[in-house]
Amino acid sequence: MDDIPEPIAIDAIDLALLEQLQSDSSLSNQDLAAQVHISPATCLRRVKRLREAGLIEREVAVLNPERLAATLGHGLEAVVEVSLDRQGNAEQEAFEARVSADEAVQQCYRVSPGPDFILIVYARDMPDYLALAQRLFTSDANVRNVKAFFSVKRSKFRPRIPVKKG
Repeated sequence: MDDIPEPIAIDAIDLALLEQLQSDSSLSNQDLAAQVHISPATCLRRVKRLREAGLIEREVAVLNPERLAATLGHGLEAVVEVSLDRQGNAEQEAFEARVSADEAVQQCYRVSPGPDFILIVYARDMPDYLALAQRLFTSDANVRNVKAFFSVKRSKFRPRIPVKKG
């Protein structure tokens, strides 16, 4: 079972820092401090504390798939519903660990009600998706049902958590 982390006391300044970092984590400490109206030293100390507390999991660059399409191809993004035959905790954890380790799986959610898992997967093309389906679903005797929905257009993608109270 996952350990439940100790809650950390955060205030309005911490929330403002988290909000700004979700919008643009490439801001310099000086610029971030100015946005939140605190001193650069205070900003640095607070952001370090938020990282150490695990509130900031990691910082990544979000790539533009449309701009990269000319170089990499459009690829296939799919939302995949997966239902397991046996839904015991051990079976769910085993499936979750196996698919989460696969590079093609972008996101993995255990859900209820309905299917057991929703996956967001990315493949170069249909043969690559077929190989992915074989490796993740067909070869697993505990996978009962798979439904894939292929994205034809991404209307919104915003990896952020609302932190403003109100």
